[in-house]
Amino acid sequence: MRDPYEVLGVARGASAADIKKAFRRLAKKHHPDQSKEPKAKENFAEVNSAYEILGDEKKRAEFDKGLIGPDGKPRFQGFEGFGAGPQGGPGSATFRWSTGGPGGPGGGQSSGFGGFGSEDIFSEILGRGFGQRGGTRGGRAEAGPPGADVNATVAVTLEQIARGDKIRVELPTGKTVEFGLPPAVRNGQVIRLRGQGQSTLLGGPPGDALVTVEFVPHPSFRAEGETLRTDVPISLDEAILGAKVKVPTLDGSVTMTVPPKTDGGRSLRLKGKGLPGSGGHRGDLLVQLRIVLPDPMDPELEALMLKWRQDGRVGVKGRPVET
Repeated sequence: MRDPYEVLGVARGASAADIKKAFRRLAKKHHPDQSKEPKAKENFAEVNSAYEILGDEKKRAEFDKGLIGPDGKPRFQGFEGFGAGPQGGPGSATFRWSTGGPGGPGGGQSSGFGGFGSEDIFSEILGRGFGQRGGTRGGRAEAGPPGADVNATVAVTLEQIARGDKIRVELPTGKTVEFGLPPAVRNGQVIRLRGQGQSTLLGGPPGDALVTVEFVPHPSFRAEGETLRTDVPISLDEAILGAKVKVPTLDGSVTMTVPPKTDGGRSLRLKGKGLPGSGGHRGDLLVQLRIVLPDPMDPELEALMLKWRQDGRVGVKGRPVET
């Protein structure tokens, strides 16, 4: 994998806000639902993987120190502090793993470790429970400690949420999993995928995957919980006389009635055209109307407005018009 800083196009000293901004921009650019690039899926996965590291303060620090690689997996640092083995130079060690006692099959000790066998070594590193398959209590076998949890981030579009699509995410373990979004999912929500984390050598269950949901910015809609907002331009005559106008929704365009004498900035509600909410229902879409003047300006309209002003027929109620 490439360096995550290179993937997101940010400097190593970039702030968390700059990293998040770069991620959102690239996620929107490469998302398979919106991009027509032949490698959109691969590029989107690469951007996600890079943000999984740089978007997590702890993982970013570990990567900067060389403790984990661009794939998010730990880098083996080696054993230090051992003297030369029988065949090694200074600082080297020769391993011969022991599974039996002295004199038994494969017996003997691991040279270069001062007489410890393999289980002794890993017990020192991982804890005394290693190799006991979780140990026992009252003669009853117990499971060992669970594996570590992993963190991931997945970018989803509002269309995917509205359709109830299954979402695919690549985890730091290298595994790709598919899951369904819960009802009323929100931007920044963390979803726990049980058993999808790191496995363990100690006999315990695997850890969980904690997936943060990031909404891809939409060119037309703004999400506020289960409610969506959008702006729709209307002409001056449509505002005064009323009209039927086309309004975009996540399910396709619909026709909406603009009542006569509608003020600019007024919001109209389209029920059930928002995002899925709890209880199986969908929120609403709030359509804010923006009055757009003709371009170029109609001379007759301009002359009429001038006459109205001279006659004192224009202006907001309670606010005089200065000429």
